[in-house]
Amino acid sequence: MARLRRCANIPVPAGIAGRSPNPMSTPPQSTEADLEALDALFERLSGFDDTLSLEWFDGCLAALICVPRVLAPSQWLPLLFDDTWERTFADPDDVEQALGTLLRRWDVVAAQLDPEALFGEPERLRLQPLMDEFDPALRDRLLAEGELTPEQAADWPGTGEIWAIGFLETIDRVAGDWTVIDDGSDDAQILRECLQCVQALVERDAAKLRADLAARHPGRALSRDELIDEACFAVQDLRCFWLEQSLRPAPRHVEKGPGRNDPCPCGSGRKFKKCHGAPGAQP
Repeated sequence: MARLRRCANIPVPAGIAGRSPNPMSTPPQSTEADLEALDALFERLSGFDDTLSLEWFDGCLAALICVPRVLAPSQWLPLLFDDTWERTFADPDDVEQALGTLLRRWDVVAAQLDPEALFGEPERLRLQPLMDEFDPALRDRLLAEGELTPEQAADWPGTGEIWAIGFLETIDRVAGDWTVIDDGSDDAQILRECLQCVQALVERDAAKLRADLAARHPGRALSRDELIDEACFAVQDLRCFWLEQSLRPAPRHVEKGPGRNDPCPCGSGRKFKKCHGAPGAQP
């Protein structure tokens, strides 16, 4: 069964500023019954597509909830599952029950990423992702005992990697909603830094990961648990970031008017300053 992984708090990375203190309630969590239902649901889905897992879906959900544009289930079901959902759940009653199972998890993740709570307690880790523990020591033991082939051992993921893959894959699928107008702006930099924290969970090149962490955390070594915490904080910052983006007024684009010595656009043949640009002239 997928288990709820509890993360130990580390300092929140630089992100969204301007939050005021406002203590919030404890973030909700999925019940054991709901987790069992989710496990059963993804066991059925994996019979048609073995790349689908609950941990992957939980990462997808976090990305969908962060996205600036709210998507209805009728939009994100095919986005995530293609035709596997319809092939797995064909009976209307079965579809309704399966969708209800997914939406109960949606409600939990959405409540954990509630903007008011995030702005009120910016240093509190509210997001509690569903992640399986992938212990490298267990991998090595199974490999030594012949329970894993070298190829299977090479594919052994890091803890949190599958969740991060779901998050990043979903961003790729809604790429148009994850862009900012000015790629050189502070907003674009915040976006890149937050995504970099999630991408660190999928980086398998040890040298690249060390270089990334040395640049972001000079003189400090982060454990896998701390990397996961950092990624969760980054997702919380992304939730606030896109909310702030949606609340900003759209920039005004003012058309450049004619110069005083340019021909008047009315077609009179006179200079603008002698026609519609003259003091007291009707616009």
